[in-house]
Amino acid sequence: MAGFFERLKEGLKKTRDSIADSLDSVFGDYSEVDDDFFEELEEVLVMSDMGIATSDKILSELRTKIYELHIKDPAECKKLLIDTIAAQMTPDEHAYDFENEKSVVLVIGVNGVGKTTSIGKLAINLKEEGKDVLICAGDTFRAAAIEQLDVWAKRGGIDMIAQKEGSDPASVVFDAAAAFKKRNKDILICDTAGRLHNKKNLMEELAKIGRILDRELPGIHKEVLLVLDATTGQNALSQAKEFLTATDATGIILTKMDGTAKGGIAVAIASELSIPVKYIGVGEHAEDFHRFNAAEFVTALFSEN
Repeated sequence: MAGFFERLKEGLKKTRDSIADSLDSVFGDYSEVDDDFFEELEEVLVMSDMGIATSDKILSELRTKIYELHIKDPAECKKLLIDTIAAQMTPDEHAYDFENEKSVVLVIGVNGVGKTTSIGKLAINLKEEGKDVLICAGDTFRAAAIEQLDVWAKRGGIDMIAQKEGSDPASVVFDAAAAFKKRNKDILICDTAGRLHNKKNLMEELAKIGRILDRELPGIHKEVLLVLDATTGQNALSQAKEFLTATDATGIILTKMDGTAKGGIAVAIASELSIPVKYIGVGEHAEDFHRFNAAEFVTALFSEN
């Protein structure tokens, strides 16, 4: 089976194909680094769904580096562009500390983004690294969500706490916190509702769950991962901003990167929200879900080699 980087490159092929000719034209056809060069480069970045604000920020840094390094040839700017984008997206050195501590992971996101599937994949990957994981089926409102999570739990041989469909999510989380302590687990991963009858109720539900976890598991490392569907482009950014009104997300899980022609949204999310992309999904299987590597991602996004 191909390594994750090769699967990532294949997953980003739609994005790369949509901007490759334009990018090659910018770096190959211009004889000097001037305003026209930057204007066309900005157009390519925006076309990849990075958005105007993020593209402006990247190009501002690129201009500074080009000036400081006295670069005159546009062809020399490509690697500098890749390095500039990767630097903006690289999670800090403590981004994955929760994987090696007693932790509770709250996973949030709207229905349809791949939230429940991502939980299953994350749980299996953590177990393969030797962690004793417990899953909480806290999305009790979506039909079949509990059953879907149960399939992943059984596939990975992972314990799961659940109640019947329609139960109070906070009650399920309370039970899961008790089981987490009693069974001395390493990591508790909680699914949450992706939709209620209005956004206000959904955000209040998430806040309530957060308070229960703070009360029942004081001192435990708390991670909040927001799942976003890359195929929705700038709409994913809007979703993220709504969820951030109710929760302090610590990281992003970006799914369905294999189905989008606008992979640059990953750059926009990391830049505009100042929240790192921590995991990325490029397929249906557990091995298609991986820690985010900014250098690999940007190389796969822009480079044919």
